[in-house]
Amino acid sequence: MEVLNNIVTAVNGILWDKNILLVLLVGTGIWYTFQLKFIQVRGFGEGWRRTFGGIFKKGGDAGKDGMSQFQALATAIAAQVGTGNLAGAATAIAVGGPGAIFWMWISAFFGMATIYAEATMAQKYKQVDDSGAVTGGPVYYIKGAFKGTFGKVLAGVFAVFIIFALGFMGNAVQSNSIASAFDTAFHIPPIVMGIILAVMAFAVFSGGIKRIAKVTETVVPVMALFYIIGALVVIFANFKNIPLAFEEIFVGAFAPQAIAGGVVGATIQKAMSKGVARGLFSNEAGMGSTPHAHAVAKVNHPAEQGFVAMMGVFIDTFVILNLTALVILTTRSLTPDGSITGTALTQAAFQSVFGKFGPIFIAICMFFFAFSTVIGWYFFGEANVKYLFGTKAVKIYAVLVCVCVLLGTLGEVEIVWSAADMFNGLMVIPNLIALLALTKVVKQVNSEFTIPKRKKN
Repeated sequence: MEVLNNIVTAVNGILWDKNILLVLLVGTGIWYTFQLKFIQVRGFGEGWRRTFGGIFKKGGDAGKDGMSQFQALATAIAAQVGTGNLAGAATAIAVGGPGAIFWMWISAFFGMATIYAEATMAQKYKQVDDSGAVTGGPVYYIKGAFKGTFGKVLAGVFAVFIIFALGFMGNAVQSNSIASAFDTAFHIPPIVMGIILAVMAFAVFSGGIKRIAKVTETVVPVMALFYIIGALVVIFANFKNIPLAFEEIFVGAFAPQAIAGGVVGATIQKAMSKGVARGLFSNEAGMGSTPHAHAVAKVNHPAEQGFVAMMGVFIDTFVILNLTALVILTTRSLTPDGSITGTALTQAAFQSVFGKFGPIFIAICMFFFAFSTVIGWYFFGEANVKYLFGTKAVKIYAVLVCVCVLLGTLGEVEIVWSAADMFNGLMVIPNLIALLALTKVVKQVNSEFTIPKRKKN
C-alpha cells in the first residue's frame, strides 16, 4: 500500500504540482478559440437558443436509442455540477484570494471552445453498440484521429483511466461528500446513507440510457434552480457588498496584496493556478468525460451539439460557481489565514444568513449535486465498459459502481482520493492528443454549419 501511495503521489506531483495539465488544457482552449474564430462568442446565441428552446420538449425528440439535445446537456451538467461547485470556488478563494475567480472565468471562456470541439467530434464519430443503442466518446474519435495499433492502444488506455477515475473512485468521493453532509445536518449514520445511495443508484443504472436521461432532465433543472434561489437570497441579503466583491475579484487577479484583509500569502501565481484549476476541473472541458453524453444526442449536424455543450461550461462556471464565489465574498466569510476552506467555507457563508437552516440547505444541495454526478459519471464509464468488454459486462460494472458508492460513505481513504486525482489527470492526456490531431476535422465540421440568423421582433 505504501508503494502504491508513493507512485500515486509521484504521478500527481508531475501532473498537478508542475501545472502540466493546466498548461495543456488552457493551451488547447486558446488553440481552438483562434482556430474556430471565437466560436464561444459567435455561437453563444445559438447555444442559448438550442439549450433553453428545448428545455420543455423533454425527451420527445430523443429517438428510441439516444437522447434529446436537452437530455444530453442535462446528463453532461449532472456530471459537471458536483461537490466541486460547493467546495471548488471556496478552495480557490481561500488559497489564491478573490482574484482566483477572475482566472476561473478566463479558463472557462477558453474551455467553451475546447468542449465545442469535443462534442462535435463525439457526434461525428459516434457508433451503434451491439445492443442497437447509440454510443460514443473519446475512444471513437481517438481511433478516428490515429489509425492502426496506436489509435487502438491510446483509446484503450483512455477507457481504462476513465472507468477508474469516474466510475469507481470518483463516485466513492461523491458518495462520501453526501454522507458527511447528511451526518452533519441530520445525524444520519454514513452506513445508512451509503445503503440508501447504493440502492437509488442501482435503480437508475438498471433502467439504461432512457432512465438516466429521464432522471437527469428532471433533477438538473430542479437542483440548479434550488441552489440559484438560495444563493441569490444570501447575496441580496448582503447586496451592499456586491460592488466590493467584484472589486476584490478584479484587483485580486493582478494585485492580491492590494486587497485589505485579503488572504495571507496570496500571489498572482496562486490566484491564477487555483482559479484555472478549479474552473477547468469543475466544468470538465478537455477532460474527455462529457463527450459521452453529447455523442448520443439526436441532432441533424454534429456542430449543433457543440453549441449546446458550450452552455454546460457556461452554466457550471459562470452561473453556479460564480454564485458560490459571490455568496462567500458578499457575506465576508473568507478568513485572512485561510483556516476555513472548501465546503466548510461555503457552509459558513450560507449559515450567516440562513442560520441553523444553513447546514440543511448545503446537505440538500450536496445530495442533488453529488448524486447527479454519480449518475453522469456512471454513464460515462459505462460507454467505455461497452467499448472494452461489450454490453454483457454492463451489469457487472453497475454492481461494482454501487459497491464503490457504498464503500465511499464509510470513511475518507486518502489513497482513493489521490488515485481519483491521478486517473482524472491521466485521462486528459490521450483526449487532448486526439483533439489537437483532429483540428482540421473540427474546422471542417464547423465550416459545414452556418449559424442561422434570427429575425429581431
